[in-house]
Amino acid sequence: MRRFLLALAGGAALSLAFPGYGQWWVAPVSVAALALATVRTRARAGFALGLAFGLAFLVPTLSWSGSYLGIVPWAALAVSQSLYFALLGWGSALLQRRGVRPLVVALAWVAQEALRDRTPYGGFPWVRLAFSQADSPFGHVAAVGGAPTVTFLVALAGGFLGYAAHAAYPITLKTPRTPAGRAAVLRAGAAAAGCVLAGFLVPLPTAGPTARIMAIQGNVPRPGLDFNAERRRVLDNHVSVTVSGAQRERDAGAPTPDLVVWPENASDIDPTRNPDAAAAISQAVTAVGAPILLGGLLEEPAPQVSNVSLLYRPGAGLVGRYAKQHPVPFAEYIPNRSFWRIFSTQVDLLRTDMWAGPGPVVFRVPAASGGDVVAGPSICFEVAYDDLVRANVDLGANLLVVQTNNATFGFTHESVQQLAISRIRAIEHGRSVAHVSTVGVSALILPDGTLLQPTTLFTPAALVADLPVRLERTLADRLGAWPEYCAVFGMLALLVGTALSRRRRKDLTSP
Repeated sequence: MRRFLLALAGGAALSLAFPGYGQWWVAPVSVAALALATVRTRARAGFALGLAFGLAFLVPTLSWSGSYLGIVPWAALAVSQSLYFALLGWGSALLQRRGVRPLVVALAWVAQEALRDRTPYGGFPWVRLAFSQADSPFGHVAAVGGAPTVTFLVALAGGFLGYAAHAAYPITLKTPRTPAGRAAVLRAGAAAAGCVLAGFLVPLPTAGPTARIMAIQGNVPRPGLDFNAERRRVLDNHVSVTVSGAQRERDAGAPTPDLVVWPENASDIDPTRNPDAAAAISQAVTAVGAPILLGGLLEEPAPQVSNVSLLYRPGAGLVGRYAKQHPVPFAEYIPNRSFWRIFSTQVDLLRTDMWAGPGPVVFRVPAASGGDVVAGPSICFEVAYDDLVRANVDLGANLLVVQTNNATFGFTHESVQQLAISRIRAIEHGRSVAHVSTVGVSALILPDGTLLQPTTLFTPAALVADLPVRLERTLADRLGAWPEYCAVFGMLALLVGTALSRRRRKDLTSP
């Protein structure tokens, strides 16, 4: 029972590390709790303890998924994702027969997230350990090896904390404390502190040529699933805020923006098939005198639809498009529809599946300061996928653009959880980020993760700032996914080695 309560407490506490609460230091403590709960126990018990930890963490942290859809999708998402934590508990128990092993803890967390980020249907890389660390020294390490390296360092610190706690007060209550045990506590505590301080050794440069970026949060008539019931109203809101923002800038004597960014779903009226929508967009482009990169919905390829970023330039109209590569399963398309219909006919509430775009695209526009703004778009949840954002940088993006629509999640923590992911991406790639939502929280982000002009929810806003547009590649850019691959390989090697060792012992003891 003591282990079970420790796992529940650790999981519940981990939710406090994420935006909305923002107590980043709780993350390694929560990792330590699971490490302690699973030490010196059977693998099957570890599976159950990991499941309890996952449920206690994910049920509150993903509560936004049930804001308007109800308890069924919320429960389905939380339970399915908790199974990965059950595997984490199983692996931790299997490899911690003799005590807490910090390196095992760190490798297990990275491997669990690597699996969760990719399965099923492309995975769900939300609320990864790294994404709770945008305000912490741990977050700086994203520039070295990306989000997986941040997770590794946080979990390693948690492993050392767990080691210290187990040396001071073994959960089995069978090992007395000794002077050697007290020395182990001090060493492990110092190692955990070293993991925290390591982030301060990573430089986060922000200097470089700048481009003037305007981000438009136009707002919607109402929150909820029917946010786009008045699609023309949403489009008109973004036109109006753009026109007024441009006039404000001119009145202040400010230079014309190099690029204006509208969010996802700013025009869910297909402007390539509806002249009135195209005219409204043209009005905004003319008023601001700058290219507008907007989020829209195209009624193609039939019978599907496309969630897109469209680039409009003054005097030229539509000159470029990007289609979302990773539509969200069960939200933007129904995978294996006939199978899932057996369990619920509600899958047919989504009548039209969204098409997956063929690949990454960057948009080039000239900057007044010289050179080009090369914008790499990510639409909504795509920002959580390491490879999709990295592909934009590989194509030469010097500005990352995250276009999202949080209207369906109301006044929940989903929007700030997503904003924190964009901050980690800024640090990881050394790029400024324009994070723009229909309803907020929107912000312009410097390459070191610093927020500029964050908005409030459901409030129209026009954000303008001169953002560095850097071309220098971070070490994380150069290493790509290799740090994560190495961690996964290391974890698999430990599991295979343990299995072979147990088999040899069994063979030696058998008659």
